[in-house]
This record gives sequence, C-alpha cells and structure tokens, in this order.
Amino acid sequence: MSDAPRLGGRVRALRRREGLTQRQLAERLAISASYLNLIEHDRRPLSATLLIRLAQLFNLDLQAFAAEDDARVTADVMEVLGDPLFDELELTQGEVKDFVSQSPTVAKALLALYAGYRESRLSADDLAERVADDGSHTGSSMLPQEEVHDFIGRNGNYFPELEEAAERLWDEVLDDPMARYAGLQRHLADTYGVTVKVVPTAGPSAPVRSFDPERRVLTLSEVLPPRSRHFQLAYQVGLVGHGALFDRLVGGQRLSHPESRALARVSLANYFAGAVLMPYGSFHRAAEACRYDVELLGHRFRVSFEQVCHRLCTLGRPGSEGVPFHMLRVDIAGNISKRYSGSGIRFARFAGACPRWNVHAAFLTPGLIRRQVSVMPDGTSFFCVARTIQKSSGGYHGPKSIHAIGLGCELSHARRLIYVDGVDLDEGVVPVGTTCRLCPRMDCNQRALPAIQHPLKVDASTRGINFYAPVSGSTAGNG
Repeated sequence: MSDAPRLGGRVRALRRREGLTQRQLAERLAISASYLNLIEHDRRPLSATLLIRLAQLFNLDLQAFAAEDDARVTADVMEVLGDPLFDELELTQGEVKDFVSQSPTVAKALLALYAGYRESRLSADDLAERVADDGSHTGSSMLPQEEVHDFIGRNGNYFPELEEAAERLWDEVLDDPMARYAGLQRHLADTYGVTVKVVPTAGPSAPVRSFDPERRVLTLSEVLPPRSRHFQLAYQVGLVGHGALFDRLVGGQRLSHPESRALARVSLANYFAGAVLMPYGSFHRAAEACRYDVELLGHRFRVSFEQVCHRLCTLGRPGSEGVPFHMLRVDIAGNISKRYSGSGIRFARFAGACPRWNVHAAFLTPGLIRRQVSVMPDGTSFFCVARTIQKSSGGYHGPKSIHAIGLGCELSHARRLIYVDGVDLDEGVVPVGTTCRLCPRMDCNQRALPAIQHPLKVDASTRGINFYAPVSGSTAGNG
C-alpha cells in the first residue's frame, strides 16, 4: 500500500456527498461494508474494477481520482502554508500529503480560502494606495486566471475537437500557406459575413483588434505584423464559427466565476487559432524532423517564437505525442504572466519564482537562446531553453515591452531537442526550486526568504552565504 495511490479519502468524500452510508455504497459496489471501510481508511487499495464501478454509478470524472491531482493539490497547499502566517505551526510535507489524501475537498477549500484572503489583502492594499492618491479604487483578482490555468491543466492542454475543426479549416481554406491572409479573410466574408479592415493606428493606447458584432466588421491595427494578423483572423473564425463548441467545452468545467468562463473561451479561441496556423499533423512531423528547433518552426509556419512555444505545449494527440513541455513567460520584474507545466515542473502560484531559472538570465542576453540543466529539490531534472521577445505597439515613440519565454522538459526527453547539442547533461547542473519558502536549499546565495522547513533563527554575530543560512558553529547568519 505504501506505493499505491491513497484514494480512500476521495471515496469517503464521494459517499458523503451522495448522502450514503457505508453499507448502502458497499451494496451498490457489491462488496462488504467492512471492506469499504478498509478502502476508505487506505488499508486496502481501490481496484480498477471498483473505480470504474464508482464512475458508472455517479457519472464520475475519473480524473478526480488521479494521483497527479493529489500531487498538484499537495504542492499548492504546501505553498499556501509557506505564508509567514503559518510559521509557528511547523507543518511537514508528510502531514500535508496525508491531509490532502484524506480530505481532498477540504484541501481545495483551503486553497480557495487563501486565494480569497490574498484577493482581499491586495484589494485592501490597492484601496489604501488609491485613497492616499485620489480617493478612487478598483479592486483586482487573479482567481479567474488561476481557474482557467487549472482548466487547461485538467485537459492536458489538448482539445481534440478544436484540433479537428482547425484541420478541416486548413484543408478547405488554407491549402496555400503563402495566401493565408487572403484565405482567412475570404472565409470570414463568405461564411460569416465578416469584413476585415486594417486601419492606421490611433495612438499607443488604441486596440490592435476590435470586432463590431452589429456591423460584422473586424478591425485590425496597422501595427500588427503579418503573423499577428493571421492569428487574429483565425481567432475571429473561432469566435464566430465555433462559439457553441467553446461553450460546451467550458460548460462542464469547474469554473465558478463568469469572468473565468469568459477567459476560458478566449483561451480556447487562442488555442484554435494556433491549431489553424500550425495544423497538428504537419506541425508535429516538422517538430520531430527538426528536433524542436523553435526558430526554424517559426519560419516554416510563418509564426512567432512565442506562438511556436505555445503550440509545442499542445501536442498531446494519442499515438502522436510530442515532447511534454512546460512553458512560462516572465517580465523583467519576474512576474509570471503565462505558465503551463506539461513537463510536471512546479510553478509558484502565490510567490516569486526561483531566480536561478535561466528564463530570468535571458534578459542579460536579449534575443539569444540560453540553455540550462536544472535539478529540483526532489531530484527531478529538467532541460530548459529561454529567450527574450520584444513587442511594439506603435512607431518610434510607441511603448515596447520585453518578456522572456522559458521552454523545458524532463531530462529524459532532452536528447530529442536540437538545443542539447554540445551540452554535457551531467555537468553544470543548476539546483533550482519552486520558490524560496518551499526550497530546502539553505546554501543558496540568492535566497530571499527563509524556508518553512527551517525556523528563522538570527545570530547578530555571524553571517552565512545568505541572511538565512546556518553557519558552522552557529545557528544562523546575519548582517
């Protein structure tokens, strides 16, 4: 039982949700009540036969019983408990793991409660600042983005119905990649009565795209480069042609806010646009043939570096899977604006990311690929590449933004990538973590916060490699 998934808590939560006694559920499963009791207390495994029977009885999503979901929730709860609010409790990862296994619904409630707490705290801070400035207030929340992130993760960032719709559009309209813009424009006009206009920019704050549903006019700004115009046309085809499909895909998900559902539809439209410009079959074959050379794929499919990275994270078709990648996008301040953890790597939800990730160092060498072999505290190793991208929203005086894109996979897949050429995977391995509060490496010279595994002890007489590192012959360093 030590290596088997501990699913007893999930069975018990399901039974209580349905208002059944152990005897009643045992009768439906054709087992004894005593055996069900052992399952619920993780003293007997939940067999595949019983799991399927539960799914049939209660129309259950089998993914709700996935061990990976337990691991993700455990990691999220550990991050929440890394807040200084809980320092005095000195909780261990084993205790948290047991808690999540036994009470998964309560664990998710804890995450929602903490998200609400952070939202309230941010809103209070924002209110204080705005009252001090001019008396105005506009609250903000990251909760919808988090819900959509989980929605994409639960689906493995792969939506087969969107892939099929995109491939049909490619076959019918885009058989000539060099005439992509004309083909999409003609399809919008002939099929949906939508006229496309490219207009001069009205200033740095003007929208780069807008759609008037009454006049059926899609307006694009002249500042959009050709690849972005193609993407926006494909995006609009998704909205006007597959809105019902988007609603159906979103409708059965655990999205509690109208903003979350609206954001999920935007994410699906973006997914569809990427699938149109980079149809699964030909893109997957090209990626394998060129060993996932992002820049070469961008030239071949006439898309941007970032668009290729997004598409590489969606190659989950059974029998034609691509390398399982993770991806993140950060700004120069370290804020993560996009993330997907298909490789299994853990990203912080509520705190800053580890500064040792090469995605941060990419800002030191703009436009150049940086490579890194890293190892997490649990021993999992990754191979990652990172590069900056720059976007402009106007002419000479228009504001420009710079971000860094990180793309990586588990080390076992690294040989499939062209970027590994010339890299000794056993040398120069960089120890990284999720965030300082969860990382046990006390000897890191870039540690910014104490680890929850090590209570803060201050010795004014000595200083280690960082403020929180223990020093030989002393309990901590300072200075």
